[in-house]
Amino acid sequence: MTVKHSTFTIDRTYPQPPAKVFAAFADPATKASWLMAPGHHHELDFRVGGTEIASGGQLRFEATYRDIVDGERIVYVATLHDGDKLSTVSQTTVEFVAEGEGTRLVLAEQGTYLDDMEQPEWREQGVNSQLDTLAKVLAE
Repeated sequence: MTVKHSTFTIDRTYPQPPAKVFAAFADPATKASWLMAPGHHHELDFRVGGTEIASGGQLRFEATYRDIVDGERIVYVATLHDGDKLSTVSQTTVEFVAEGEGTRLVLAEQGTYLDDMEQPEWREQGVNSQLDTLAKVLAE
């Protein structure tokens, strides 16, 4: 049984205003379009105390929103299961900062990775890929 702790921060700039970038996290259909692979399941109840569930294959991501400041900040805690086994527990903060006419997005995640089922670098790579897709969705 092993435990790894890791923190990473991703800093991105999008040419769209904070309200539009924030909305891409808050709207269920929009979020599913950049977060999920086609054919996977996604539910979003975007409010403090609300939950998000994303699943596909053996993997199931479940988050609970702990803090939401409209257009400025989102904080959630999450678990990732592989089948019936817990693989990761994390806390994520996403900040939306106006920069000119665009948005600076700062995402910081603190994770506990259990029994080598997921690696911190895999998580960071996956989040970067999702944020790449978000940029494409925002540009549409």
